[in-house]
Amino acid sequence: MTITEIAIKRPSLIIVIFGVLLLGGIVAYRGLGVELMPDFNQPVITVRTMYPGAAPEEVANSVTRPVEDALSSLEHVDYIASRSLANASIIIVNFKYGANLDLAMQDAQRQIDNIRKDLPEGLQPPVMSKVSPNDLPIISVSALSDLPAPEFYQRMQDELLPRFQQLKGVAEITLLGGEQREIQVKVDQAKLVHHRVPLPQVTEAILRAGREIPAGDVRTEHERTTVKLAGKITTLPELANVVVAQPAPGSVVRVKDVATVVDGIAEISSVSRYNGESGIGLLIKKQGDANAVEVSRALRAEFARIEKEDQANNTRFILADDSTDITIEAVNGVLIDLGLAVLLVSFIMLLFLHSLRNSLIILVAIPASLVSAFVAMGLFGYTLNLMTLLAMSLIIGILVDDSIVVLESIQRYLDKGHDKVTAAIEGRAEIGFSALSITLVDVVVFLPIIFLQVFVADLLKQFSVVVVVSTLMSLFVSFTLTPWLASRLGKKEDLKPTNIYTRSLIRFEHWLEGLTNWYTGALRWVLSHKLAFVGILLALFAGTGIMMKQGIMGKELIATGDQGKFRLALEFDKNTALKENNLRSLEVERFLLAQHEVNSVFANVGGPSTGIGSMGVGSENKTELTIALLPKDQRNGISTDAYMKHVRQALQDSFPAIDFTMAAIGLIPRTAPVEITLSGADHALVMHTAQLLKDTLMGVPGANNVRLSIEAGSPELQVELDRDRMAMYGLNTAAVGATLRNALAGNDDGLLYENGTEYPIRIRLDDVDRRSAEDVARTRFVTPAGLAVQLDQFATVVRREPPAMVERMDRMNAVTLTADALGRGSGTVADEVVAYVKQNPLPDGVYMAWGSDIKRQNDSFGSLGGALLASLILVYLIMVALYDSFIYPFVVLFSIVVAIIGAFLALNLTMSTLSLFTLLGMIMLLGLVSKNAILIVDRTNQLKEQGMHYRDALLEAGTTRLRPILMTTVAMVFGMLPIALATGTAAEWKNGLAWALIGGLTSSMFLTVFLVPVVYYAVDAVKERFTKPKVVEGEIVLTGS
Repeated sequence: MTITEIAIKRPSLIIVIFGVLLLGGIVAYRGLGVELMPDFNQPVITVRTMYPGAAPEEVANSVTRPVEDALSSLEHVDYIASRSLANASIIIVNFKYGANLDLAMQDAQRQIDNIRKDLPEGLQPPVMSKVSPNDLPIISVSALSDLPAPEFYQRMQDELLPRFQQLKGVAEITLLGGEQREIQVKVDQAKLVHHRVPLPQVTEAILRAGREIPAGDVRTEHERTTVKLAGKITTLPELANVVVAQPAPGSVVRVKDVATVVDGIAEISSVSRYNGESGIGLLIKKQGDANAVEVSRALRAEFARIEKEDQANNTRFILADDSTDITIEAVNGVLIDLGLAVLLVSFIMLLFLHSLRNSLIILVAIPASLVSAFVAMGLFGYTLNLMTLLAMSLIIGILVDDSIVVLESIQRYLDKGHDKVTAAIEGRAEIGFSALSITLVDVVVFLPIIFLQVFVADLLKQFSVVVVVSTLMSLFVSFTLTPWLASRLGKKEDLKPTNIYTRSLIRFEHWLEGLTNWYTGALRWVLSHKLAFVGILLALFAGTGIMMKQGIMGKELIATGDQGKFRLALEFDKNTALKENNLRSLEVERFLLAQHEVNSVFANVGGPSTGIGSMGVGSENKTELTIALLPKDQRNGISTDAYMKHVRQALQDSFPAIDFTMAAIGLIPRTAPVEITLSGADHALVMHTAQLLKDTLMGVPGANNVRLSIEAGSPELQVELDRDRMAMYGLNTAAVGATLRNALAGNDDGLLYENGTEYPIRIRLDDVDRRSAEDVARTRFVTPAGLAVQLDQFATVVRREPPAMVERMDRMNAVTLTADALGRGSGTVADEVVAYVKQNPLPDGVYMAWGSDIKRQNDSFGSLGGALLASLILVYLIMVALYDSFIYPFVVLFSIVVAIIGAFLALNLTMSTLSLFTLLGMIMLLGLVSKNAILIVDRTNQLKEQGMHYRDALLEAGTTRLRPILMTTVAMVFGMLPIALATGTAAEWKNGLAWALIGGLTSSMFLTVFLVPVVYYAVDAVKERFTKPKVVEGEIVLTGS
């Protein structure tokens, strides 16, 4: 008994199976999170180490090189890049795809721990992290209040931040701007010399005085009481009266004798503004496994509660940016596409099947198949994101394929007069093998994708799993639910022109009958004029090749999409102070806010960049502005890229002294898409080659913001010691360095406790003693003998301008060239650079490596090309197993070839780019277009087994299978139209995928119905020619020669 017979004769079993599936699907759906994209961690870890006060070269030699050497012994490392900046070392370890990052981080931590003793003092502990989209803030907020700025900042740190951090799913929160209260001990050098007290002694005295030490306990027979030395400093007078020295009995030197104690503001390191109004900026990240939409809702609710509680101080939170808004818009857009696809497929079913009843039988396959996808997503821990929802939208037409061909076969038996049960069983049996072949071919093309190890493997894996599970379930539905419903509800169709609806259906049927008759005649002509048809095909391929040579279609990894947002970076002269940067940045903000197209400007002055390529280190001479534009219909339809070009020119004209760089903010965060790293032993040669390449890249159309990573650094004062004179005074390098650091940077290890709140105490020279090189040279030291000496008595202060950064690649000198691609695909820009390098080879000893989008594009395209070939082989092998023949599956593969014509034609006509998703569409085509050929080949084989000649069998198979071919292809094409024509959020990158599928399916539909019979005819004609008749007992049989 077949599975179909079981379904028809024991329907309770089928009802139970689908009932359990439905229940499981509902439970799984309710538990699914919502996010924009699956979390696709890159195989990269960064090690960031802060070394306050150190120059780039010192950081490179003392920190970066030892850590690089330690990390180079890790397994599965692809390459190691490093950047040594002033005060910071950034090491980026790139692993091969497929490496276990958690184990790699543990190994890396062990290697670093082993060398910690060899690293310099004053170094902050290295911080290690993965590179992931989760590293980016999901919400940017500007917090405002009528409270005094220091009081509001302290309240934010002590009260409000803990409230945000305890919310489920909230990870790191970065504060920008604000004014922090700081107790400042401003030491007077002259008074130090007068009292013969060295600066470190003042610092040590304050730190010792502020300690709270447990002293043990006292006991009696009945109780125990702990004893604690309460040494905390709680008031400014108490701090001012701390004893620093006792030069003679009865004589003491206090802090107030050598310094001024001020209740002041900490040196501001960053400023945050929203639309010109200063506040405290909050950049909030979510935990890796948290639901971004739920985290956003919880934060918004908490903001509202705090605003209500603190109305007296007018505390308010302004959402500068919330990435979950895009998530919700994009997800809703895909859901609308899904609904439209179902409606369009329903309409097509109604046209071809003539009855609402049959259309409903087919449409049952959609929810019955999709529930299995929800169950699988729940089991694998997937979320409702653009990839999983896009997969569901695209396969609406595929899910009804099997049910269409089965029901169409059953309906033919009903129309011949068979009873419902017999028609259901016989109709399914006739077409079952074709349905099985179609489904297995559809599914097998995704198997190589599931096992890919590339940049976006997680994206493709979730997409593929949803397609595979749903498609396999649709086969099960077509073998069980569809025949069972047809055996209960099916009936012979006899259309009569009783109303407009039936008259329309009759007209459509007459048109379809005319089309079938025309096709039969055309096929008969093609089979008689095979060379002419092949000539037409070759002309079409030649035309496609000529069209591709025109360069209409660009190339990039993933289209960023037009989100109406971009990031604008401002860079001033290297010696620009934060205060000057702030004033000039405010002018730029006002200029932008005056533009009609601009909705909001979120300013981050001097703080760390928020982009995924950020090294987490801010700079006083840099500002980052996040600009949101008005909706497209309110800015005259101008695209974000076009506006960026326009406003960049306007800014350069108005502010020529500022260096501007900009990048669109897309769905998938990325750094500059074009990134080239040159490395070699000869640093001068590497820099010269990089400059030549930069000049070339600046002349490439579409290349924008071309820049080198290594530029002239900030002016630096280097203290060159005379070690002999220093030894004569009894001083050593460590003591001199500690005193200088204390004098200039200050020591803030001490704390003042007031009403349960800790405030830092910073001890350093007074401001008037820290203004110039001369002030540094006059820094005074007290020798062990009590003698006061100036720095210039044993050292020389020299002004230098070292590089702003020391960069290395695989422990060789390196420089990185970056560029944005405006108006052209990044891959197209890169192709021109590759062409230049081929014509102008790099000097010996200089090596070039692509990074960012281009490296990922090369890796991904190469892997997808391999997956395409593997899928093609798997399709062939599956059909060999099904047909038990090596020849007829080869005939089916010809349907794939003609799909290329339509796919590339559609991509060029719509000016889409060749991207990761269009390549994914090409792979999908392998399975989808094989369906038409399978239907013809399978029916031809059946008719030949009944004794029909292969020419007649081909004509009969083509005629009878034209209807299901049209029905399934048109259903798929119409199901994908909403995605192809979508214009909302996240539409750009899915449009190309849908157009590739629509073009390929359409051209395959028109050409396969002729090409496959021609190839099949040629194969059988050759077989017939190479066989000869042999007489055996009066019968003639054919045998191979």
